[in-house]
Amino acid sequence: MKDLLRYLASFKFWKELFIMTLGMMIAAAAVYYFMIPSKLVLGSISGLSIVISNLFGMAGIQVKVSVVVMAINAILLIMAWLLIGKEFGAKTVYTAMILGPMLELWEKILPYEKLIEPGMNSVMGEPLLDLVCFVLVVSISQTILFRINASTGGLDILAKIVNKYLHFDIGLSVTVAGAIICCTAFLINPFRMVVTGLVGTWLNGLAIDYFTASLNKRKRVCIISKDYEQIRKYIVETLNRGCSLYEVKGGYSGEVNIEIQTLLTQEEFGNLMNMIRKRNIPAFITAGNVSEIYGLWNNQKHHKTRKVRHKTDLPD
Repeated sequence: MKDLLRYLASFKFWKELFIMTLGMMIAAAAVYYFMIPSKLVLGSISGLSIVISNLFGMAGIQVKVSVVVMAINAILLIMAWLLIGKEFGAKTVYTAMILGPMLELWEKILPYEKLIEPGMNSVMGEPLLDLVCFVLVVSISQTILFRINASTGGLDILAKIVNKYLHFDIGLSVTVAGAIICCTAFLINPFRMVVTGLVGTWLNGLAIDYFTASLNKRKRVCIISKDYEQIRKYIVETLNRGCSLYEVKGGYSGEVNIEIQTLLTQEEFGNLMNMIRKRNIPAFITAGNVSEIYGLWNNQKHHKTRKVRHKTDLPD
């Protein structure tokens, strides 16, 4: 109990609460301004619920879509808690709860009817443009939430399960989960609508991968220099990053040197290059982008606490 109270009073908790609220505001805007007016049907829990509700109706049993949505979300939240983790499950419960109020908030702030021009039936006036705008905006929201081990609920929970157990990229996981749901719409919807949903789900996965790669992008830096000790000390003592040293032999000169390899953020890489230029250190440097890092790599927030972890932090 004390650990929980300590965590609730920590900066990490309030920062992530703000990020989750902001992420859901973005997601709600995408749904309210682009999905609802144009009646887009994508691979989502709402789409699956519509299919199930219609199938029950064909069997003579009337079940509201809202009831099916609640039932599926309840099952998915339990799955998130058991299969992904308590932190992810708790955060997703919060995001799922605030989606409805966020939609009402946007309706009060700026009703979409005011943005629809006469003679048009959607904000953008073209289904394809509405689809693209919805995918881009909701993908930003999903990327923000996935980054802090949360989600918008529904389809994202399935995507996270696929990501964890099948080790697909998160964007591909969203595409796979959404495509499966989209295909169930063949039971009630015309071919054209189902294909539109599949295209939208595919674009959603691509956008998530793009935004995720952009947010997670780091520089893999390789430096060969006779003054490698200066560079090593700057990386370790000033940037608080680790590095590896390798003995390399030049293929042309046959000269033996030391190569330093390290992973840095874009800002840290810029600082390192400025230091090398100011001190006139002769060096051969190559750098490439890395979008995924696993293992013992310190995040920016852990720079000052590399050796001692905050007791208020939950396990990453």
